Amino acid sequence: GQVLVESGGGSVQAGGSLRLSCAVARSAYSSSCMAWFRQAPGKEREEVASVYSHDGRTYYSDSVKGRFTISADNAKNMVYLQMNSLNPADTASYYCAAKPGGCYATTWFFEGTYMYWGQGTQVTVSS
Repeated sequence: GQVLVESGGGSVQAGGSLRLSCAVARSAYSSSCMAWFRQAPGKEREEVASVYSHDGRTYYSDSVKGRFTISADNAKNMVYLQMNSLNPADTASYYCAAKPGGCYATTWFFEGTYMYWGQGTQVTVSS
């Protein structure tokens, strides 16, 4: 089966909120750095946020800091991305990713280091 499965995308008006969920296979969840990336049409994929399942340490890109919150539920092997104050620039396909080991300030945003990827979920924000 799939290692990572996202859900929760949809359409919302500017200023609204959405919560994305990522179900993580047990083998990929333990002591892993888990992250959300996004890719808008015609643009490269970019980092959004990461969380280390072991200690809850989080990192955010500047573009979402203060608006988005990433969290991990160790009992359910789930990762969430709460997105508030959404604006049209947040429109993108959002991808959950995971890799063994911790999240670090200098490396969490390197997408090439992530071993597992979900299929993506679309978020559309209208003005």
